Amino acid sequence: MTTEIRVLGPGCAKCRTLLENTKEAVAALGLDANVEEIHDVAEIVARGVLSTPALVVNDEVVMTGHVMSVPSLQKMLSKVG
Repeated sequence: MTTEIRVLGPGCAKCRTLLENTKEAVAALGLDANVEEIHDVAEIVARGVLSTPALVVNDEVVMTGHVMSVPSLQKMLSKVG
């Protein structure tokens, strides 16, 4: 099963950093995952996110308001994949 990962945010520097860190963690783990960036404010609000960037894994908001490091993402994603 392919893991769906979304980085939610307006496209700021922190959002881009989280996106790149997430892609790096996915690659390092060899996960079968789709990683995408969502800028749509309506979708962000609909998910109840009040602080960006946010990370959504398989439709569950798992982190908001900060940039996770690659090792932290690997640890979290290894439990999902």
